[in-house]
Amino acid sequence: MAAMNLDLRQIQGAAEQVRRTFTEATLGQGSDQYKVVDTGTLDLVVRRDKTRYRLAGRLDVMLELECCRCLEPYRFGVGVDIDLMYVPASANTGDGDLQIEESDLSSAYYRDEQIDLGQLVHEQVQLALPMKPLCRDDCQGLCTVCGGNRNTTMCQCVETWEDPRLATLKRLLIQ
Repeated sequence: MAAMNLDLRQIQGAAEQVRRTFTEATLGQGSDQYKVVDTGTLDLVVRRDKTRYRLAGRLDVMLELECCRCLEPYRFGVGVDIDLMYVPASANTGDGDLQIEESDLSSAYYRDEQIDLGQLVHEQVQLALPMKPLCRDDCQGLCTVCGGNRNTTMCQCVETWEDPRLATLKRLLIQ
């Protein structure tokens, strides 16, 4: 877990390159929405301005998601650009009601001269996940009668449902 922490005391110059590789175990945060399949990379340039740190770079990772139609696992690549400003947690005073500005959406807080890069990765992956994960656009899903995967097997189930309360009316229409 310490490998995913960025110790800000080690940033000596105005800018420094930081590269971290991670796996599912390194992140230390499980998720029921995805699994990290392969080794992911986080390449950042950390720029220091007194107590503020700007992290800009790229996150690349391969995930395994579950299709929401057929429930089969599939791979989904995430490649996102990162540009975040970190300020000390002591700057977060919470003074009453404020209007959220555009710059507030790319700001975060750090404490104890540490930035948790694992949390950063987790947040960025969550933002990149599709709202409706599909293994492919034309996924047929599961049969509502037998539960078989329509992408791999064709069942002979009859899926038309007729409301038994309307059976009497149907007989009248036939007559």
